[in-house]
Amino acid sequence: MEVQCKNCDARFKISDEKLPAGQLISLKCPKCQNKIEVDTRGTQATASAASLQAIMDDMASDTYDAGLRPFDFLEEGVETALICEQDEAVREKIGSALQEMNYNITDAPSTRDALKYMRFHNFELVVLNEGFDGGDPESNYVLRYVAQLSSGIRRDVFVILVGDGFATGDSMTAFNKSVNFVLNPEDVDELERILKLSLADHEEFYRMLRDTMKKVGRA
Repeated sequence: MEVQCKNCDARFKISDEKLPAGQLISLKCPKCQNKIEVDTRGTQATASAASLQAIMDDMASDTYDAGLRPFDFLEEGVETALICEQDEAVREKIGSALQEMNYNITDAPSTRDALKYMRFHNFELVVLNEGFDGGDPESNYVLRYVAQLSSGIRRDVFVILVGDGFATGDSMTAFNKSVNFVLNPEDVDELERILKLSLADHEEFYRMLRDTMKKVGRA
């Protein structure tokens, strides 16, 4: 990044790797010692998108083992769920609730594994912790992958984002995060009940949408 001092007009370059992404930071001009403000908040999304693309490109390379698919065979009509949660207690409760709902479950141990599974299979349900795999909640690669899915695929994927700072069921937070539902881990014991109600609302919304699109000749 090129930086210019407003006091003495000196210009100098700083390696992007040395600047923390997504922050407003202050530096001293090496020439006049004046304070210079550097805003890297606009570069964070670009860097994250580039990193996601790098991961996907690597997975698509010839060295990637395409045989490692999440499922070898599934009966028709079986619904599948991907769990991206590294807190063992929370993950077990999520898995137990989904088993009661007859989901065929895949646990992702890492971001790379999650993206690999999603590349080869369209899951009906994804339960994702916003800090999964030690990542930054603002640049969660799994969430970014879901966001770039085509609208036709995305509307068939119900995404639950888990986070300590969420109020379970907060629709505005879910909208801002581009997910279907947000869940505080303290409410994970109620997941089965919550999910049944939320999925019913989800299905009704898209049923009405499909009916409307048919009426106007767009489906």
